[in-house]
Formats: sequence, structure tokens, C-alpha cells
Amino acid sequence: MIAPGETIGILGGGQLGRMLAMAAARLGYRCHIYAPEDHSVAAEVSAAHTQAAFDYAAGLSAFAADCAVVTYEFENVPVAPLAALGEVPVFPHPRALETAQDRLAEKTFVTKLGGTPAPFAPVDSPEDLRAAIARIGTPGILKTRRDGYDGKGQWRIMSPEDAEGLDLPDQPLIYEGFVHFSAEFSVILCRGQDGEIRYFDSAHNRHEDGILALSTVPAPDAITAQVPAARDLAAKVADALDYVGVLTLEFFATEAGPVFNEMAPRVHNSGHWTIEGAVTCQFENHIRAICGLPLGSTELAADAVEMRNLIGEAANDWAEILKDPANHLHLYGKGDVRPGRKMGHVTRLTFD
Repeated sequence: MIAPGETIGILGGGQLGRMLAMAAARLGYRCHIYAPEDHSVAAEVSAAHTQAAFDYAAGLSAFAADCAVVTYEFENVPVAPLAALGEVPVFPHPRALETAQDRLAEKTFVTKLGGTPAPFAPVDSPEDLRAAIARIGTPGILKTRRDGYDGKGQWRIMSPEDAEGLDLPDQPLIYEGFVHFSAEFSVILCRGQDGEIRYFDSAHNRHEDGILALSTVPAPDAITAQVPAARDLAAKVADALDYVGVLTLEFFATEAGPVFNEMAPRVHNSGHWTIEGAVTCQFENHIRAICGLPLGSTELAADAVEMRNLIGEAANDWAEILKDPANHLHLYGKGDVRPGRKMGHVTRLTFD
């Protein structure tokens, strides 16, 4: 068990690290941010900050010497250099990173556990793409196997002709068949070091231009009917990885049941509503888990909760948002307002 007053290391300096650090501070922990960027919004609310590349072994070693435990706030942290952290425990285990960083490995892993992803095939050449389209059909989505988020690194293919002459990037790809769904939802769980699992309510997620725009709980019946099966798969994933911390799996609700989309081995945007809307938010429960503390209640703190992302210029409406006393505003401290950039979020609680 990591006692309050100790230092938690966080790899990554974005808004998720910022919210983790704020939750840790409430429990009496220091946080040390390790990130390559010049400006880290997480470092602004943390006790220490190391600016260095993720593959800089000496920097990671010195960082680890200051930490009692290390976690990460996004899934694109390279795994191999983490060996420089030495004996300091890393939660979730880096095997979760290895699984989530490659869409092919991720979907293969989930399929072996009994999950149902969209039909998929690896693509390393134009010939592979033609073969994948012939087997899976169109419409479909061609994606980079690594990196890519919020709709980046993706190409919609509506017909076989769309693939002809496509300038493929020089990296491994995956082709996925299109899923006909009624809604999107996520299962967010927290697993402690003793194997205990607690689930947050599943939010109904709505995306715009590939970016999460709105999450609402409780979700409609079309989603809640599929949550038990989705939770069962999420628990199998967590147990198979001996996972510690918050884990998110995203799903499509379909007539045939929940179809797995992707996993995120970290706290998640679709769980931001839990800061005000749950008894213990995802960020605090992640800190509790990695420090070996008892997990907090994940019960709803209101009858209904809505979380809306503030993307790009929408964050400039902060004064108008604050006029409504039911709104809870979170701005991430990012300097440059850009289209498609998550600048903050606003949560609204409803009591019947």
C-alpha cells in the first residue's frame, strides 16, 4: 500500500494526467509528471515535472527514483523504454499498453476471450486491402494499427473503387467492416490490486466528426440491455491482463448484441461525468487502485448526468456556461484553441 505523502509518477502531461493529479492531491499524494512537451497542463497542478522524451533512459530512471508507483494517462507511451523504471511498480501493467497500442493485437486478444469485434483483417499492401475488401465487403474503415485517435488515421471506404489509388501510409493498417448500430456506449471499470472490480454506469456516447461530443447517464434501454454482456467481456479483459486501475472498453449496441470497438487502458473521456456524477470519480478510483487502497463507491450521485465536451471555440463560452448554476465547468488550461481540440468539458446534474 502506498501511503499518502508519497509520490505518484504519471507518464503523460495532458488533461487526463491533470485530473489524475488533482484527485491524487485530494488524497494527500504528490504527483510527478513525465512528458516530452514544453507545456504540460498536468504539470501545472503537480508537485514535480520532468520534461524529457519517453525513450530517454536516464530521464526515466531519475523520474522513477522519485516515485513510489507509476501510472500513465494515455496509451501511446512506448513500452520498451519503461524498463528504465527499474523496480518501481507500474500500474496498469505495460502488457495492457502492448495490447491496446496495436488494433490488430487488441481485436485478436478480445476475440480469443469471446468478444465480438467488427470483422477485421490486417493490411500491409494494396493487395491486402483488396483481399480484405473482397472478404469483408464495404462499407468499411481503414485504420492505422498504431496511434490515431479522435478519428485520426482513418479512411472510410464506401465501395471497392474508393480503395483504388489510395495513398497508403507506410505503416501497418487494419481494415474493419462497418457496424450497423443503434448507439455507442462504454464500460468503465476499476480493478483493485486484490482483483475486486467495480463498474461505473455505462454512458450513452455520441460522437461528432470522430470526437466524443456528449455522454449521458442513465443510458437508454437499447444500451442497458447489453451492458451485462459488455461488462462480462470487460471483466475477462481485466482479469486476463491482471489489470490494476481504470479500464475502458467502447462498444456498439447492435441487434445481435454488443460489438467491441476498442479499449483504453486508462481513465477515459466518456467517464468525465463521474467527477460530479458519481460518489467516487474514475480519477480517484484509479489513484486508489494503483496505491492499493480500498475502491470507492461508483454509484450515481444524481438521477441523471450529462457531460458535454468543449471542443475548439466552444470553450470560449465559459462565461455563458457559468450563468447556469447547474453546470460544472472544467477547463484544461490549454493555450491554443484549435478546431477538434478538447479544451474542457461541462457536466450537468439532474435531480428528480
